[in-house]
Amino acid sequence: MRRAANTVNAILMKSSAQNLKRAELLSSVGAGVLGGGLALLVGAKIAPYALLVVIVGLVMHGGGMYEKHRLERASSTRTIWWAEALYWACWLGLVGLAAYILRA
Repeated sequence: MRRAANTVNAILMKSSAQNLKRAELLSSVGAGVLGGGLALLVGAKIAPYALLVVIVGLVMHGGGMYEKHRLERASSTRTIWWAEALYWACWLGLVGLAAYILRA
């Protein structure tokens, strides 16, 4: 009986971890969309600071992604394939954005 309960708990924990990842992704994308919408609303007023805001956002997002990934690797949490793919796709995008900024 105890073994069955442990199995059920393991299944619930895995599902819970996947749901947490999905919620984090939804929240992050929502924050980005919200930021983009706000920038469109007040674009003319913040235009002189656009490059600074992009650089600060790039550094903060990259640092947060790195730290979260490091903490997840240190824990016993199982990696979800699509979360790992999004992590590396995001780094590729950040590198591309940094290259674009440096060329400008």
